[in-house]
Formats: sequence, structure tokens, C-alpha cells
Amino acid sequence: MIAAVFPMSFLFSASKLFHLAGDLTFRVAARILLGLFAVASIAHAQSVSVVAAGYYHTMFVKTDKTLWATGYNLYGQLGDETTVAGSRTSAVKVTSGVLSVASGFGHTAYIKTDDSLWGMGFNSAGQLGNGLTSYDAQVAAVKIASDVAAVATGGYHTLFIKKDGSLWGMGSNNFGQLGDGTITKRSTPIQIATNVSAVAAGHDHSVFLKKDGTLWTMGMNAFGQLGDGSTTARRSPVQVATGVISISAGHDHTVFIKTDGSLWAAGYNRYGQLGNDTTTSQPNAVKIDTSVASVSAGGYSTAFVKKDGTLWTAGWNASGQLGDGATVDLSTPVQIASGVRSVSAGYAHLAYITTAGNLLTKGYNGFGQLGEMESSAPVVSNPVAPAITTPPTGRRVLAGSDTTFTVVATGAPSPTYVWRKDGVEITGATDSTFVVTEVLPEDAGSYDVVVSNASGSVTSSAATLTVDNPETIVAPSNVVVTLEVQP
Repeated sequence: MIAAVFPMSFLFSASKLFHLAGDLTFRVAARILLGLFAVASIAHAQSVSVVAAGYYHTMFVKTDKTLWATGYNLYGQLGDETTVAGSRTSAVKVTSGVLSVASGFGHTAYIKTDDSLWGMGFNSAGQLGNGLTSYDAQVAAVKIASDVAAVATGGYHTLFIKKDGSLWGMGSNNFGQLGDGTITKRSTPIQIATNVSAVAAGHDHSVFLKKDGTLWTMGMNAFGQLGDGSTTARRSPVQVATGVISISAGHDHTVFIKTDGSLWAAGYNRYGQLGNDTTTSQPNAVKIDTSVASVSAGGYSTAFVKKDGTLWTAGWNASGQLGDGATVDLSTPVQIASGVRSVSAGYAHLAYITTAGNLLTKGYNGFGQLGEMESSAPVVSNPVAPAITTPPTGRRVLAGSDTTFTVVATGAPSPTYVWRKDGVEITGATDSTFVVTEVLPEDAGSYDVVVSNASGSVTSSAATLTVDNPETIVAPSNVVVTLEVQP
């Protein structure tokens, strides 16, 4: 929970220093300050299809294609046409007809169903692509381009792919992150490459994937985040890998998935965000894991979903953003949930969508970026997947009597229960105990229970119910038979 209380303006000032200054002293100071506001919590929204965790705000799209926002809003990055005293602590509906969204440091970009690209928020380097540069809040979304297929937002730059496969960019270019061979910022989009299928933006570097599976990078490279074996900044794209199908960029690191499902990472590794059991930065990509379906690189953390739906995290954890219930950095990935469809890692918070379409968030919440969302679902500290401590046991009873199956399970939030007979759900059997009244011979069979919460589910071992008919029990005349009926 909160270890100290500081004025919000002071917290913002330290954070701003971190992002605007290159001096490592400011970086360390800002990270320490954020660590003092360690929060491990989780919030819910339902029917969510896309989520984008930014630096201090969260954007998500629901299945009805409405766009919602929560968190830091000093620059108008939430797109609700206000700055709301700097932040919102619960989700607000922004607009409708949205397909996808991307969240940067102080700006947001989204694609509508007509394939038009829109942006709002901080525009100091021209990252909104409207021909202007301003430190004033752009609280109303502006149209950037048409025929857009994908978009990525970095610290102060924006990249997007048009439907013809061309890659475009605008905004800050001080390290060559726009890949145009210069370090000149651009307030209108410039074309960077062709035949591009995916794009990702770090704070000061850029990554894109071509349709032939080749991976290209450009921009800042002080920690080897470009993965080209050096620490030299690149003003033009350089090819660094082949056989790649998915990419993501963090503050100073890059992660990607290859066609065989293997996960690789390069760059800054002070907090173990590369997940290779070290804290040594890597200018060449190192293999992290296998059977990976999707990945997201956060500020100094990495989160990925495996093909079995389990969610894993590694790296910086000062605010509990790794979701393991602790605040200790991890250099080896740890599983934190199951039944996950997609994940987005922000600067110091995490957001993911379950296979049921529920949105969960955890980590730093100093600006309300975890959100109370728009539902009435409870906020739960330190979520824990359900575990069965006492499974149901078999029963042998006489027909016509009652018997009870019981399971004891733990988990946060409190788990739900669904009892089954021979693998078929029993209508109305949703408690930790299940009573069979006036047992009939046809009630005999195999019983188990599925225990679930927002963090996962587990199925108990089977318990067999055996039913005896009193009319079939015969004893010698000189023997007294006592039948003990199990309740």
C-alpha cells in the first residue's frame, strides 16, 4: 500500500524530470519516488477487446467498439475534452466506433472503424501529426490520417502503418527513432518503410516487422535495445532478426516472438526485464521462453501470454506491477494468472484481458490508471488464483438418504463453484457444498467441482457416489446388521 504521502504536484514534477531529462540521477530519483507509492491492486471491466497501458493512463476498447479511459490526464490524453484536475480515477467513455488504441507517455492514438487515425494529448514534438508543436493540452482528438491499419505510440513519437503496408511516423526524432536518416522532429507524418506488418514504439526507439518476417529497429541504443549487437544509435532502420511474428518495445528494451513460438529480448536489463535470470543489459537478443502467443514490454518490465493462456511477468516490480503479490524485482519470469487472452504492460502498471473478456489491472495507481472502471465489481488487493486445499471425498449411502459433498478452496477474489456429475454441470450447484437429497440409484456416479475466480480456475479430483438399495441387502438370521449412513 502507500508508504508515504506527497503532494500530487510534487509527484508529477519528479516524474516529468525523469522523462524530460537524460541525467541518470533524475531517473533513479523518479524510480525511488514511484516505489514509495507501491500499490498491488486489481480492477475489472467487462466485455473488453483491446487494452493499452500507457505511462500513467489506461485506454481500452469494449466489444461494442466504445473507447474508455482512466488515469493521468494533464495533457488531455484521455480524450474526454478535459484535463480533470490532472487525472481520472474511474473509467470514462471517450468515443465510439473504435477498433484499436495505443497509449504513449502523454498522448493517445486510436483507429476508428472507417480506418481513420485520431490522436490527443501532449504534442510538444508534433507527435499528434497535425502540423503543430505545443506544450498545451490537446483535449479534443484530431484526425491524423486515413486508411490506417495499425498504430504505436512511444515517449514523444507516433508510428502507424497504412493499409498498403507503408510505415509512417512523426514527433520526436532526437535519436533517429523516426528512421528518416536525420534527428529532426516532424510535426506531420513522413514515410519510413514499405511492406510493413507490425510496429512498436519505445520511449526513444522504434521497432517494425516487415511482411517477410524480418525485424528492423532504429533510434536510441544506449543499452543495446535495438538488438544489433552495438550501443550505437541508428538514424535509419537496421535489420536485426528474421522469422519474427510479433514485437513490442519498452522504455529501453525490445522483445519479439519468432515463428516457433520462442520469445527473445534485447536491451536494458537493470531490473531483470529481459527475463534471462540476469540483470546485465544485452545488445544481442537472448532467448527467454517457448510456446509464447503474445508479449508486451512495459517501462522496465515484460509480460507475456503463453499458448496455454497463462500470463507471465518479469522485471521491475516496485509498485507490484508484476502481479505476483510482492514488490521485489524478478529476473526470471513468474506465472501470475491463467485464462488470459492478451496483456499490455505500462510504465509501472499492468493490464490484461481474460478469455471471458474481463479487464484486470494491477501495479502503480497514483493517477488512477488502474481505474475503478465502469462496473461494480470489487477491487481486490493481491489477487491469487484459486487452489483446492480439501477436495471432495467419495460417499457410499443408502437410497433415499441425503449426502453432502464439500470442497475447501482459497483464492482472491473469493472463488465461485460449479459442481459436475460425470463431467456435466449440475444446475444450481454453485456453493462450496453440494447436497444430494433423497438419493436415487441413478444419482450414483463421479462428482467433481470447478473452482474459479478472475485469476484462473482449477478442477477438483473426482469423488465417487455409490448408492446401495436396502432391499438388496440380505444377512443371516443370527446376525444383526447395523448400517451407518454417511451424512
